[in-house]
Amino acid sequence: MKLLCDADACPVTRLCEKIARQYGISSVLICDTAHVMSSDISEVVTVSKGADSVDFALLSILKAGDIVVTQDYGLAALCLSMGAYPIHQSGTVYTNENIDTLLNARHIGAKLRRAGVRTKGPKKRTANQDKAFCDGLIKLIEASK
Repeated sequence: MKLLCDADACPVTRLCEKIARQYGISSVLICDTAHVMSSDISEVVTVSKGADSVDFALLSILKAGDIVVTQDYGLAALCLSMGAYPIHQSGTVYTNENIDTLLNARHIGAKLRRAGVRTKGPKKRTANQDKAFCDGLIKLIEASK
């Protein structure tokens, strides 16, 4: 098992690394050239900038049983189909039971934005959200071992 992080604009990369180290799991941060990062803890994979380039790179190294941190519902659905355990930066674990509802909500939101309806972006991240993510990730790791 390894922890893969869709690290483009991900607010929990350092939390991922900390928890992966705590549990003795290797971690991989995947980003494109617009979000170059470095790490003394994780392997960092940097790919060319492009639509879904990070997603394709992540899927190419993904194995069943891996944990994937992503806020991308489409990527999460693909990870589920490959036997991986995707988790959102909020700490919500994506499952076969909730992914269709999430994908549908994403589709409706995209339709509204294309129609010119302004939708609100995310609020500033809080310490409570970080705690919820850590709790969810730890629970997922422990259940997966």
